[in-house]
Amino acid sequence: MSDFSIYSNIQKAVPQPSGAPASGVKPAGSSFGSALEDAIKQVNGLEINSQNEMDKFLTEDTDLHSVMMALEKADVSFQLMMQVRNKIVSAYQEIMKTQV
Repeated sequence: MSDFSIYSNIQKAVPQPSGAPASGVKPAGSSFGSALEDAIKQVNGLEINSQNEMDKFLTEDTDLHSVMMALEKADVSFQLMMQVRNKIVSAYQEIMKTQV
């Protein structure tokens, strides 16, 4: 379950309505861009892990179950990242459509 830490970071990026800081929030110097960069790095790490598991399977160091779990984790994480990207692009396009 520790591989799903990118999903728990989503809640940290949202400001708290009461004005109280959320636990585990990065220092004030962090930005939306750095949060996205961290999420992309985590997705990339899952992809690298799945490639390593596949290489281990080819040398018969691990079982098929472990390989499939690693591949599915990487796939689901990538799909989530693409959906977030699509929502960001959509929001940007809506902002660009507004008249000033």
